[in-house]
Amino acid sequence: MAEQQEQQGAAAPTPDDALGYEHARDALVEVVRQLENGGTSLEESLALWERGEQLAKVCQRWLDGARARLDAALAAEEGAEPGEM
Repeated sequence: MAEQQEQQGAAAPTPDDALGYEHARDALVEVVRQLENGGTSLEESLALWERGEQLAKVCQRWLDGARARLDAALAAEEGAEPGEM
């Protein structure tokens, strides 16, 4: 039973993980626009807020990945001999 709980607690992939950065960013902009416009119920606002948090995490993962790739490329460039590039 504890093993089953551990498996359920593990971070399972979500449909948002398949979103590209630009798509997630655009969806986040739309959520913010809807929240700023108001006129939604408390439940709708909370759902929008939660969706926005999910989308922000997707965007952050993409940005973190891009930063890691950039750092790796810069480190490889620094390690290369002067005539190799």
